[in-house]
Amino acid sequence: MAQLTPEQGQRAFDLDRAHVFHSWSAQGALNPVPVAGGKNATFWDFDGNEYLDFNSQMVNVNLGHQHPTLIKAIQDQAATLCTIGPAFANDTRSEAARLIASVAPEGLNHVFFTNGGAEAVENAVKMARIHTGRDKIMAAYRSYHGATATAITLTGEPRRFNNRHTDSGVVHFMGPYTYQSPFWSTSEEEECERALAHLEQQIVLEGSHTIAAIIMEPVVGGMGVIVPPAGYLKGLKALCEKYGILFIADEVMVGFGRCGTWFTVDNFDVTPDLITFAKGSNSGYVPLGGVIMSDAIYETFVDRVFPGGLTYSGHPLACAPVVATFQVFEEEQLLDHVNDLAERVIRPRLEAMRDKHAIVGDVRGLGMFWAIELVKNKDTREPLVPYNAQGADLQPMNEFAAACKKAGLWPFIGMNRTHVAPPLTITEEDLVRGLDIIDEALGGLAQYAD
Repeated sequence: MAQLTPEQGQRAFDLDRAHVFHSWSAQGALNPVPVAGGKNATFWDFDGNEYLDFNSQMVNVNLGHQHPTLIKAIQDQAATLCTIGPAFANDTRSEAARLIASVAPEGLNHVFFTNGGAEAVENAVKMARIHTGRDKIMAAYRSYHGATATAITLTGEPRRFNNRHTDSGVVHFMGPYTYQSPFWSTSEEEECERALAHLEQQIVLEGSHTIAAIIMEPVVGGMGVIVPPAGYLKGLKALCEKYGILFIADEVMVGFGRCGTWFTVDNFDVTPDLITFAKGSNSGYVPLGGVIMSDAIYETFVDRVFPGGLTYSGHPLACAPVVATFQVFEEEQLLDHVNDLAERVIRPRLEAMRDKHAIVGDVRGLGMFWAIELVKNKDTREPLVPYNAQGADLQPMNEFAAACKKAGLWPFIGMNRTHVAPPLTITEEDLVRGLDIIDEALGGLAQYAD
Protein backbone atom coordinates (compact mmCIF):
# COMPACT_ATOMS: atom_id res chain seq x y z
CA MET A 1 0.00 0.00 0.00
CA ALA A 2 1.34 3.43 -0.95
CA GLN A 3 2.26 5.81 1.86
CA LEU A 4 -0.60 8.10 2.77
CA THR A 5 0.13 11.82 2.62
CA PRO A 6 -1.44 15.04 3.92
CA GLU A 7 -2.22 15.94 0.31
CA GLN A 8 -4.39 12.83 0.01
CA GLY A 9 -6.18 13.85 3.17
CA GLN A 10 -6.82 17.33 1.83
CA ARG A 11 -8.22 15.88 -1.39
CA ALA A 12 -10.54 13.58 0.60
CA PHE A 13 -11.72 16.58 2.61
CA ASP A 14 -12.25 18.79 -0.45
CA LEU A 15 -14.22 16.13 -2.30
CA ASP A 16 -16.28 15.44 0.81
CA ARG A 17 -17.21 19.10 1.14
CA ALA A 18 -17.94 19.33 -2.58
CA HIS A 19 -20.14 16.25 -2.89
CA VAL A 20 -21.03 14.39 0.34
CA PHE A 21 -24.23 15.17 2.25
CA HIS A 22 -23.84 14.18 5.91
CA SER A 23 -26.50 12.88 8.30
CA TRP A 24 -27.78 14.83 11.31
CA SER A 25 -25.77 17.92 10.34
CA ALA A 26 -25.99 21.49 9.11
CA GLN A 27 -23.79 21.01 6.07
CA GLY A 28 -22.11 24.40 6.21
CA ALA A 29 -20.90 23.84 9.77
CA LEU A 30 -19.07 20.60 9.06
CA ASN A 31 -15.32 20.11 9.33
CA PRO A 32 -14.92 16.32 9.05
CA VAL A 33 -11.57 14.71 9.85
CA PRO A 34 -10.32 12.64 6.88
CA VAL A 35 -9.48 9.24 8.36
CA ALA A 36 -6.61 7.34 6.78
CA GLY A 37 -6.71 4.10 8.75
CA GLY A 38 -7.25 2.33 12.03
CA LYS A 39 -6.22 -0.63 14.15
CA ASN A 40 -8.13 -2.01 17.11
CA ALA A 41 -9.08 0.94 19.37
CA THR A 42 -7.13 3.59 17.44
CA PHE A 43 -7.70 5.46 14.19
CA TRP A 44 -5.57 8.16 12.54
CA ASP A 45 -5.76 10.93 9.99
CA PHE A 46 -3.53 11.65 6.98
CA ASP A 47 -1.29 13.91 9.07
CA GLY A 48 -0.46 11.08 11.45
CA ASN A 49 -2.62 12.29 14.35
CA GLU A 50 -3.90 9.27 16.30
CA TYR A 51 -7.08 9.04 18.36
CA LEU A 52 -8.34 6.45 20.80
CA ASP A 53 -11.85 5.61 19.61
CA PHE A 54 -13.84 5.81 22.84
CA ASN A 55 -17.21 5.48 21.11
CA SER A 56 -16.34 2.63 18.73
CA GLN A 57 -17.40 5.02 15.95
CA MET A 58 -21.16 4.70 16.51
CA VAL A 59 -20.98 2.01 19.20
CA ASN A 60 -20.66 -0.54 16.43
CA VAL A 61 -16.96 -1.35 15.98
CA ASN A 62 -17.11 -3.90 18.81
CA LEU A 63 -14.09 -5.87 17.59
CA GLY A 64 -12.06 -2.80 16.77
CA HIS A 65 -10.78 -1.42 13.50
CA GLN A 66 -9.41 -3.83 10.90
CA HIS A 67 -9.68 -7.05 12.88
CA PRO A 68 -7.81 -9.59 10.71
CA THR A 69 -10.28 -12.43 11.33
CA LEU A 70 -13.23 -10.36 10.11
CA ILE A 71 -11.29 -9.05 7.11
CA LYS A 72 -10.28 -12.56 6.06
CA ALA A 73 -13.87 -13.79 6.40
CA ILE A 74 -15.07 -11.06 4.03
CA GLN A 75 -12.24 -11.76 1.58
CA ASP A 76 -12.91 -15.50 1.59
CA GLN A 77 -16.62 -14.97 1.07
CA ALA A 78 -16.00 -12.54 -1.78
CA ALA A 79 -13.81 -15.12 -3.48
CA THR A 80 -16.53 -17.76 -3.12
CA LEU A 81 -19.84 -15.93 -3.70
CA CYS A 82 -20.29 -12.17 -3.42
CA THR A 83 -24.08 -12.09 -3.39
CA ILE A 84 -27.19 -14.20 -3.70
CA GLY A 85 -30.86 -13.27 -3.35
CA PRO A 86 -32.68 -13.82 -0.05
CA ALA A 87 -35.00 -16.42 -1.61
CA PHE A 88 -32.10 -18.88 -1.89
CA ALA A 89 -30.45 -20.79 0.93
CA ASN A 90 -26.87 -19.75 1.57
CA ASP A 91 -24.41 -21.56 3.81
CA THR A 92 -22.91 -18.40 5.33
CA ARG A 93 -26.31 -16.85 6.04
CA SER A 94 -27.59 -20.11 7.52
CA GLU A 95 -24.59 -20.44 9.80
CA ALA A 96 -24.88 -16.82 10.95
CA ALA A 97 -28.53 -17.39 11.84
CA ARG A 98 -27.70 -20.60 13.70
CA LEU A 99 -24.99 -18.92 15.75
CA ILE A 100 -27.18 -15.94 16.63
CA ALA A 101 -30.03 -18.22 17.72
CA SER A 102 -27.58 -20.28 19.79
CA VAL A 103 -26.84 -17.32 22.08
CA ALA A 104 -30.33 -15.78 22.07
CA PRO A 105 -32.69 -16.44 24.99
CA GLU A 106 -34.43 -19.80 24.95
CA GLY A 107 -37.32 -20.01 22.51
CA LEU A 108 -35.98 -17.45 20.03
CA ASN A 109 -34.80 -19.63 17.16
CA HIS A 110 -35.38 -17.74 13.91
CA VAL A 111 -33.65 -14.69 12.42
CA PHE A 112 -34.87 -12.24 9.80
CA PHE A 113 -31.91 -10.31 8.38
CA THR A 114 -32.08 -6.63 7.48
CA ASN A 115 -29.58 -4.03 6.27
CA GLY A 116 -29.31 -2.21 9.59
CA GLY A 117 -30.89 -1.39 12.93
CA ALA A 118 -33.69 0.93 11.81
CA GLU A 119 -34.97 -1.66 9.35
CA ALA A 120 -34.80 -4.28 12.09
CA VAL A 121 -37.05 -2.11 14.25
CA GLU A 122 -39.46 -1.49 11.37
CA ASN A 123 -39.83 -5.21 10.72
CA ALA A 124 -40.09 -6.17 14.40
CA VAL A 125 -42.98 -3.74 14.76
CA LYS A 126 -44.62 -5.17 11.64
CA MET A 127 -44.32 -8.68 13.03
CA ALA A 128 -45.76 -7.63 16.39
CA ARG A 129 -48.76 -5.92 14.82
CA ILE A 130 -49.60 -8.83 12.57
CA HIS A 131 -49.09 -11.41 15.33
CA THR A 132 -51.31 -9.60 17.85
CA GLY A 133 -53.80 -7.98 15.48
CA ARG A 134 -53.26 -4.73 17.39
CA ASP A 135 -51.83 -1.39 16.27
CA LYS A 136 -50.26 0.63 19.09
CA ILE A 137 -46.58 0.44 19.99
CA MET A 138 -45.32 1.97 23.25
CA ALA A 139 -41.80 3.40 23.42
CA ALA A 140 -39.84 5.33 26.06
CA TYR A 141 -39.15 9.05 25.77
CA ARG A 142 -35.46 8.50 26.47
CA SER A 143 -34.75 6.30 23.48
CA TYR A 144 -33.41 6.11 19.96
CA HIS A 145 -34.71 3.48 17.56
CA GLY A 146 -33.61 4.70 14.12
CA ALA A 147 -34.36 7.30 11.48
CA THR A 148 -36.85 5.53 9.18
CA ALA A 149 -40.58 6.26 9.35
CA THR A 150 -41.82 4.17 12.28
CA ALA A 151 -38.40 4.01 13.95
CA ILE A 152 -38.06 7.81 14.22
CA THR A 153 -41.62 8.08 15.49
CA LEU A 154 -40.79 5.52 18.18
CA THR A 155 -37.66 7.49 19.07
CA GLY A 156 -38.16 9.73 22.07
CA GLU A 157 -35.01 11.87 21.99
CA PRO A 158 -34.79 15.26 20.23
CA ARG A 159 -33.86 13.94 16.79
CA ARG A 160 -37.53 13.09 16.32
CA PHE A 161 -38.62 16.70 16.86
CA ASN A 162 -38.02 17.88 13.31
CA ASN A 163 -39.11 14.68 11.61
CA ARG A 164 -42.64 14.05 10.43
CA HIS A 165 -44.26 11.49 12.69
CA THR A 166 -45.83 9.13 10.18
CA ASP A 167 -46.92 6.34 12.53
CA SER A 168 -50.03 7.34 14.44
CA GLY A 169 -49.94 4.16 16.50
CA VAL A 170 -46.90 5.17 18.58
CA VAL A 171 -47.36 6.13 22.24
CA HIS A 172 -44.50 7.34 24.45
CA PHE A 173 -44.04 6.67 28.16
CA MET A 174 -41.58 7.64 30.87
CA GLY A 175 -38.99 4.97 31.54
CA PRO A 176 -36.98 4.68 34.76
CA TYR A 177 -34.00 6.96 35.34
CA THR A 178 -32.91 6.65 38.94
CA TYR A 179 -30.44 9.56 38.96
CA GLN A 180 -32.82 12.12 37.39
CA SER A 181 -36.02 10.42 38.51
CA PRO A 182 -39.24 11.54 36.80
CA PHE A 183 -41.11 9.87 39.65
CA TRP A 184 -39.50 11.73 42.58
CA SER A 185 -37.91 8.48 43.74
CA THR A 186 -35.17 8.41 46.35
CA SER A 187 -33.93 4.87 45.69
CA GLU A 188 -33.60 2.31 42.93
CA GLU A 189 -36.38 0.26 44.53
CA GLU A 190 -38.77 3.21 44.50
CA GLU A 191 -37.87 4.05 40.91
CA CYS A 192 -38.64 0.51 39.80
CA GLU A 193 -41.96 0.34 41.63
CA ARG A 194 -43.15 3.78 40.52
CA ALA A 195 -42.02 3.43 36.90
CA LEU A 196 -43.88 0.13 36.58
CA ALA A 197 -46.99 1.61 38.20
CA HIS A 198 -46.86 4.51 35.74
CA LEU A 199 -46.45 2.11 32.81
CA GLU A 200 -49.38 -0.06 33.85
CA GLN A 201 -51.61 2.95 34.34
CA GLN A 202 -50.73 4.18 30.86
CA ILE A 203 -51.39 0.73 29.38
CA VAL A 204 -54.86 0.73 30.95
CA LEU A 205 -55.64 4.30 29.86
CA GLU A 206 -54.48 3.63 26.30
CA GLY A 207 -56.57 0.48 26.15
CA SER A 208 -54.50 -2.62 26.69
CA HIS A 209 -56.40 -4.44 23.92
CA THR A 210 -55.07 -1.88 21.40
CA ILE A 211 -51.35 -2.28 22.24
CA ALA A 212 -49.29 -4.70 20.15
CA ALA A 213 -45.88 -4.22 21.77
CA ILE A 214 -43.64 -2.26 24.07
CA ILE A 215 -40.20 -1.57 22.61
CA MET A 216 -37.30 -0.65 24.88
CA GLU A 217 -33.52 -0.63 24.89
CA PRO A 218 -32.54 -2.94 27.79
CA VAL A 219 -29.89 -0.35 28.62
CA VAL A 220 -30.79 3.00 27.09
CA GLY A 221 -27.97 3.89 24.71
CA GLY A 222 -27.54 7.30 23.10
CA MET A 223 -29.77 8.96 25.67
CA GLY A 224 -27.45 8.28 28.56
CA VAL A 225 -26.47 4.64 29.17
CA ILE A 226 -29.38 4.38 31.59
CA VAL A 227 -29.27 1.00 33.31
CA PRO A 228 -32.77 0.07 34.50
CA PRO A 229 -33.26 -0.54 38.21
CA ALA A 230 -33.22 -4.16 39.36
CA GLY A 231 -36.52 -5.83 38.58
CA TYR A 232 -37.79 -3.28 36.07
CA LEU A 233 -37.42 -5.32 32.89
CA LYS A 234 -38.87 -8.42 34.56
CA GLY A 235 -41.77 -6.28 35.74
CA LEU A 236 -42.23 -4.85 32.24
CA LYS A 237 -42.34 -8.37 30.77
CA ALA A 238 -44.87 -9.40 33.43
CA LEU A 239 -47.11 -6.50 32.43
CA CYS A 240 -46.78 -7.52 28.79
CA GLU A 241 -47.85 -11.06 29.63
CA LYS A 242 -50.74 -9.81 31.78
CA TYR A 243 -52.19 -7.74 28.93
CA GLY A 244 -51.21 -9.85 25.91
CA ILE A 245 -48.56 -7.37 24.75
CA LEU A 246 -45.24 -8.30 23.14
CA PHE A 247 -41.88 -7.08 24.44
CA ILE A 248 -39.41 -5.95 21.78
CA ALA A 249 -35.86 -5.58 23.13
CA ASP A 250 -33.98 -3.13 20.93
CA GLU A 251 -30.41 -4.41 21.20
CA VAL A 252 -29.11 -2.65 18.08
CA MET A 253 -26.58 -0.75 20.18
CA VAL A 254 -26.17 -2.92 23.25
CA GLY A 255 -26.13 -6.44 21.81
CA PHE A 256 -23.17 -8.70 21.03
CA GLY A 257 -21.11 -8.23 24.17
CA ARG A 258 -21.38 -4.49 24.65
CA CYS A 259 -22.80 -4.89 28.17
CA GLY A 260 -20.78 -7.97 29.05
CA THR A 261 -23.23 -10.62 27.83
CA TRP A 262 -24.19 -11.75 24.34
CA PHE A 263 -27.48 -9.91 24.67
CA THR A 264 -28.02 -7.28 27.33
CA VAL A 265 -31.33 -8.83 28.44
CA ASP A 266 -29.20 -11.69 29.81
CA ASN A 267 -28.12 -9.32 32.59
CA PHE A 268 -31.74 -9.01 33.74
CA ASP A 269 -33.01 -12.60 33.39
CA VAL A 270 -35.80 -11.68 30.99
CA THR A 271 -36.85 -13.18 27.66
CA PRO A 272 -38.27 -10.79 25.05
CA ASP A 273 -40.61 -11.85 22.26
CA LEU A 274 -38.49 -10.07 19.66
CA ILE A 275 -34.89 -8.80 19.68
CA THR A 276 -33.52 -6.32 17.17
CA PHE A 277 -29.78 -6.28 16.51
CA ALA A 278 -27.24 -4.72 14.14
CA LYS A 279 -24.03 -2.83 14.96
CA GLY A 280 -21.92 -5.26 17.01
CA SER A 281 -23.09 -8.35 15.12
CA ASN A 282 -20.25 -7.81 12.62
CA SER A 283 -18.71 -4.58 13.94
CA GLY A 284 -20.21 -2.61 11.06
CA TYR A 285 -17.68 -3.96 8.57
CA VAL A 286 -20.57 -4.57 6.13
CA PRO A 287 -24.09 -3.19 6.85
CA LEU A 288 -26.33 -5.75 8.54
CA GLY A 289 -29.12 -5.97 11.10
CA GLY A 290 -31.88 -8.33 12.01
CA VAL A 291 -34.79 -9.52 14.12
CA ILE A 292 -34.72 -12.60 16.32
CA MET A 293 -38.24 -13.87 16.97
CA SER A 294 -39.95 -16.21 19.37
CA ASP A 295 -41.26 -19.53 18.11
CA ALA A 296 -44.83 -18.27 18.59
CA ILE A 297 -44.24 -15.31 16.28
CA TYR A 298 -42.52 -17.55 13.75
CA GLU A 299 -45.58 -19.82 13.75
CA THR A 300 -47.77 -16.86 12.76
CA PHE A 301 -46.03 -16.83 9.39
CA VAL A 302 -45.82 -20.56 8.69
CA ASP A 303 -48.94 -20.44 6.51
CA ARG A 304 -49.32 -16.67 6.28
CA VAL A 305 -47.09 -14.60 4.00
CA PHE A 306 -44.90 -12.10 5.80
CA PRO A 307 -45.46 -8.82 3.93
CA GLY A 308 -41.90 -7.56 3.88
CA GLY A 309 -38.48 -8.15 2.42
CA LEU A 310 -35.17 -6.62 1.39
CA THR A 311 -33.00 -7.19 -1.66
CA TYR A 312 -29.91 -7.59 0.53
CA SER A 313 -31.45 -9.53 3.43
CA GLY A 314 -28.74 -11.82 4.75
CA HIS A 315 -26.14 -10.64 2.27
CA PRO A 316 -23.24 -13.15 2.27
CA LEU A 317 -20.55 -10.46 2.58
CA ALA A 318 -22.32 -9.14 5.70
CA CYS A 319 -23.01 -12.55 7.22
CA ALA A 320 -19.41 -13.76 6.83
CA PRO A 321 -18.07 -11.35 9.50
CA VAL A 322 -21.00 -12.32 11.75
CA VAL A 323 -19.75 -15.92 11.70
CA ALA A 324 -16.20 -14.68 12.25
CA THR A 325 -17.35 -12.58 15.22
CA PHE A 326 -18.34 -15.72 17.09
CA GLN A 327 -14.90 -17.17 16.38
CA VAL A 328 -13.21 -14.05 17.78
CA PHE A 329 -15.39 -14.02 20.91
CA GLU A 330 -14.35 -17.59 21.66
CA GLU A 331 -10.67 -17.35 20.75
CA GLU A 332 -10.08 -14.07 22.58
CA GLN A 333 -12.46 -14.86 25.48
CA LEU A 334 -13.96 -11.43 24.94
CA LEU A 335 -16.80 -11.57 27.44
CA ASP A 336 -14.33 -12.38 30.22
CA HIS A 337 -12.06 -9.58 28.97
CA VAL A 338 -14.90 -7.06 28.93
CA ASN A 339 -16.24 -7.92 32.37
CA ASP A 340 -12.77 -7.97 33.92
CA LEU A 341 -11.89 -4.50 32.62
CA ALA A 342 -15.35 -3.18 33.52
CA GLU A 343 -15.14 -4.13 37.18
CA ARG A 344 -11.39 -3.87 37.77
CA VAL A 345 -10.62 -0.72 35.75
CA ILE A 346 -13.62 1.25 34.45
CA ARG A 347 -15.96 1.23 37.44
CA PRO A 348 -13.36 2.23 40.07
CA ARG A 349 -11.83 4.89 37.81
CA LEU A 350 -15.19 6.48 37.01
CA GLU A 351 -16.27 6.38 40.65
CA ALA A 352 -13.00 8.11 41.56
CA MET A 353 -13.75 10.80 38.96
CA ARG A 354 -17.19 11.27 40.49
CA ASP A 355 -15.64 11.81 43.91
CA LYS A 356 -12.88 14.06 42.54
CA HIS A 357 -14.73 16.44 40.19
CA ALA A 358 -17.50 18.79 41.34
CA ILE A 359 -19.18 18.59 37.92
CA VAL A 360 -19.47 14.78 37.81
CA GLY A 361 -22.88 13.91 39.19
CA ASP A 362 -23.28 10.26 38.25
CA VAL A 363 -21.39 7.41 36.62
CA ARG A 364 -23.13 4.23 35.49
CA GLY A 365 -22.87 1.37 33.05
CA LEU A 366 -22.25 -2.28 32.31
CA GLY A 367 -19.51 -4.08 30.43
CA MET A 368 -17.85 -1.74 27.96
CA PHE A 369 -20.71 0.82 28.01
CA TRP A 370 -20.65 3.66 30.55
CA ALA A 371 -21.79 7.24 31.01
CA ILE A 372 -20.37 10.14 32.97
CA GLU A 373 -23.17 12.62 33.68
CA LEU A 374 -22.06 16.21 34.23
CA VAL A 375 -23.96 18.64 36.46
CA LYS A 376 -23.65 22.21 37.66
CA ASN A 377 -24.42 21.21 41.23
CA LYS A 378 -24.28 17.76 42.80
CA ASP A 379 -27.05 18.59 45.27
CA THR A 380 -29.59 19.89 42.75
CA ARG A 381 -28.37 17.60 39.93
CA GLU A 382 -28.96 20.40 37.43
CA PRO A 383 -27.41 19.27 34.12
CA LEU A 384 -24.24 21.07 33.04
CA VAL A 385 -25.99 21.93 29.77
CA PRO A 386 -29.77 21.99 29.16
CA TYR A 387 -31.69 19.16 27.53
CA ASN A 388 -31.30 19.50 23.75
CA ALA A 389 -28.82 22.35 24.23
CA GLN A 390 -27.81 24.31 21.14
CA GLY A 391 -25.22 26.94 20.26
CA ALA A 392 -23.51 28.75 23.11
CA ASP A 393 -25.19 26.54 25.73
CA LEU A 394 -22.95 23.71 24.57
CA GLN A 395 -19.73 25.58 25.37
CA PRO A 396 -18.68 23.41 28.37
CA MET A 397 -19.15 20.18 26.42
CA ASN A 398 -17.36 21.63 23.40
CA GLU A 399 -14.42 22.54 25.61
CA PHE A 400 -14.34 19.03 27.04
CA ALA A 401 -14.42 17.45 23.58
CA ALA A 402 -11.65 19.73 22.31
CA ALA A 403 -9.42 18.88 25.28
CA CYS A 404 -9.93 15.14 24.69
CA LYS A 405 -9.15 15.37 20.99
CA LYS A 406 -6.04 17.47 21.61
CA ALA A 407 -4.79 14.75 23.95
CA GLY A 408 -5.51 11.98 21.45
CA LEU A 409 -8.96 10.68 22.37
CA TRP A 410 -12.13 10.90 20.29
CA PRO A 411 -15.03 11.15 22.76
CA PHE A 412 -18.78 10.76 22.53
CA ILE A 413 -20.69 13.83 23.67
CA GLY A 414 -24.43 13.58 24.30
CA MET A 415 -26.05 16.61 25.92
CA ASN A 416 -24.54 16.72 29.45
CA ARG A 417 -22.82 13.36 29.21
CA THR A 418 -19.75 11.71 27.83
CA HIS A 419 -19.83 7.98 27.20
CA VAL A 420 -17.11 5.40 27.56
CA ALA A 421 -17.71 2.80 24.84
CA PRO A 422 -14.42 1.71 23.25
CA PRO A 423 -14.06 -1.50 21.24
CA LEU A 424 -14.46 -4.62 23.35
CA THR A 425 -10.97 -5.62 22.21
CA ILE A 426 -9.25 -2.57 23.71
CA THR A 427 -6.11 -3.29 25.69
CA GLU A 428 -5.90 -2.39 29.36
CA GLU A 429 -3.07 0.02 28.55
CA ASP A 430 -5.16 1.95 26.01
CA LEU A 431 -8.20 1.91 28.28
CA VAL A 432 -6.26 3.39 31.18
CA ARG A 433 -4.69 6.00 28.90
CA GLY A 434 -8.10 7.01 27.62
CA LEU A 435 -9.56 7.29 31.10
CA ASP A 436 -6.58 9.43 32.13
CA ILE A 437 -7.35 11.81 29.26
CA ILE A 438 -11.02 12.06 30.29
CA ASP A 439 -10.01 12.69 33.91
CA GLU A 440 -7.70 15.51 32.85
CA ALA A 441 -10.31 17.06 30.53
CA LEU A 442 -12.93 17.01 33.27
CA GLY A 443 -10.55 18.98 35.48
CA GLY A 444 -10.59 21.74 32.90
CA LEU A 445 -14.32 22.31 33.47
CA ALA A 446 -14.11 23.09 37.19
CA GLN A 447 -15.15 26.72 36.61
CA TYR A 448 -18.62 25.60 35.49
CA ALA A 449 -19.54 24.08 38.87
CA ASP A 450 -21.79 26.18 41.13
